[in-house]
Amino acid sequence: MSLEDADAKRLGGLRAVAHPVRLRMLSLLTGAELSAAELARELGISQANASYHVRMLADTGEVIVVGTESVRGGVAKKYRYNYRDEVRSHRRPSAGDDDDQLLYAEAAYQELRRRLFQRKPRTRAMSSDAEVWLEPETWQRAMALVDEASRLVHEQARPPRTEGTVHVNFQTTLFQLSDDTEDTETPGGRQ
Repeated sequence: MSLEDADAKRLGGLRAVAHPVRLRMLSLLTGAELSAAELARELGISQANASYHVRMLADTGEVIVVGTESVRGGVAKKYRYNYRDEVRSHRRPSAGDDDDQLLYAEAAYQELRRRLFQRKPRTRAMSSDAEVWLEPETWQRAMALVDEASRLVHEQARPPRTEGTVHVNFQTTLFQLSDDTEDTETPGGRQ
């Protein structure tokens, strides 16, 4: 695959997940193999809507078909999040231009807001925010620790409502900022 084709594939994947419903699907499909009908039930949406969104994820390689099952005389595909391939290709962090990264960030923000309303009252929450200057070695170590935590969460994910599990949110965004703070843009225009 040429570098241009690889970039197009990463960009397509980024655009595919830049939607709150599809982000929720990826979360569900991390710990379970589910059909469009099962996704629809979990998400409280129509089966047609679920089928549309999961096909979009499958078309870009974000999810893979891992099997089929017979359902009332038909065949339903079972899907799973293709997380290991994403980790190997580093698709999400480096893909796309600024507009596509902003679409993804907005979808992730909307999903975080939805999850915050579902937060279990009086339980421990952890959040961190920092815009700081670090030595390169410290930055690389922080990235490696978050990567390790992300792998752990994705690899140990279980199907929804599995006995002995807790429903959690894990969402991170780390990136290096431009050194030139005079020439940055925000959604409202130049800063």
